[in-house]
Amino acid sequence: MSAESETYGASYCVLPESGDAAASASTPAAAADQGNDDNAFKMPKPPGSAAKHKQPSYGLKGEVPGHKSSVASLKFSANGDYLVSASADRSLKLWDVRSFQYMQTLGGTSEGHTNGINEVVCSLDGKLIGSASDDKTLKLWDPNSNSCVKTLQEHESNVFCCCFNPQSNLIASASLDGAVHLWDLRTGRPLKAVRAHGDPTTSVDFNRNGSHFITSSHDGFVRMWETGTLHLVKTLITDDDNPVVGHAKYSPNGKYILTSSFDSTHKLWNYEKSKVLRRYTGHHNESYCLNANFSVTSGMWIVSGSEDQSLCIWSLQTSELVQKIDTNGDLVICTDCHPKENIIATGSLLKPFTIKAWKSCD
Repeated sequence: MSAESETYGASYCVLPESGDAAASASTPAAAADQGNDDNAFKMPKPPGSAAKHKQPSYGLKGEVPGHKSSVASLKFSANGDYLVSASADRSLKLWDVRSFQYMQTLGGTSEGHTNGINEVVCSLDGKLIGSASDDKTLKLWDPNSNSCVKTLQEHESNVFCCCFNPQSNLIASASLDGAVHLWDLRTGRPLKAVRAHGDPTTSVDFNRNGSHFITSSHDGFVRMWETGTLHLVKTLITDDDNPVVGHAKYSPNGKYILTSSFDSTHKLWNYEKSKVLRRYTGHHNESYCLNANFSVTSGMWIVSGSEDQSLCIWSLQTSELVQKIDTNGDLVICTDCHPKENIIATGSLLKPFTIKAWKSCD
């Protein structure tokens, strides 16, 4: 592994040999949050049954030279006021969404990470930012005081991903050895841990009420866990060939799961039935753990970067690739969608490591 690969983590890993591939789908999920509010997301009618929908029209809103090395992750705050980016240069930077100007740097001092950062997340209550790093730690930051409030140390391998629960009292973290830890945010102490996968764990995400979370891995599986007991509820086998699953996340209402795998396919699952409902293709993804997002501020879109230096937007309903934007040399593996406005943020893996905002005129 090169020096560069050490600073970034699993996205640079050569495809590993499969670990214990004997896992299979278990019992149907218990009462994971189904919710009654379907306004955030509704499963559409089958392709061809609905009238033709309007097309997105995203264009470049602004760009900044964000970091000194690869931009690994970025997230909008829950209220949409700022964007935070994380990099292999070990720093976190905050950006004002309205002006798209630099605000401040987290981790530029001795309290920062000592190796590259793989993921950054924002708590829903707006009080904390979490960062996962190749230095085997998870750090919690106060965006108002520009300070690290806690360093969480328990992992034995590089920490690749993390996620706050909706109540903002727990954070889950996962590492390249397959381990997942749950942490009490009040005390900073580990609560529970499980070896979720035999190969590197690439993502972790809580459902809408925090009762369950999912993990994805290089082993090609997506697994669902009870938060309170760490009981394994279900395993989704994404394909007979078990391509690496670089990312998995719940839909906004918690009823579906969106997966991204190294066969250049995003899949939308009815996880109760272990059934793929939609496949989104037309992008290129064979080497890096890139994430896909739901965009629900104007229309229903699936959004992700692509290894062919483009930003891709699909109709959630029809699976049609409705807009493919040339990123002008940016290899985009991290994207995020603004919670209130028609804005997509992207970060580049390649020089000049830019951060861009794309806005729709809809």
